[in-house]
Amino acid sequence: MNLDKWKSQIVRGTLEYCILLMLSKKPCYGYELLQKLEHYPIIASTESTIYPLLRRLLKENYLESVWKDSYEGLPPRKYYSLTLEGKEYLDTLSEEWNRLTETITKLKGEQP
Repeated sequence: MNLDKWKSQIVRGTLEYCILLMLSKKPCYGYELLQKLEHYPIIASTESTIYPLLRRLLKENYLESVWKDSYEGLPPRKYYSLTLEGKEYLDTLSEEWNRLTETITKLKGEQP
């Protein structure tokens, strides 16, 4: 397996968690999430990745959305926020993430 493929699999596996983390801080619209992800090159994503993920999270009732008018003649934007189920799901993902990173840290520190 080459490095790019491995990195792609890790990003795909953690993008959902990253989106939920960002939305736990404040509601955002899709393009805003993409812009925030650009600050973290390892998890940067595209519209073709993020919008299907947002639709799935809406369908699974982890997110809710509301259309809000924007300023200066721009079209309305769809803002996403966590539902109660989404917050519980994020808590569960956080616990699993912590277990995973603790395990990897221990494995890295082990001597043969």
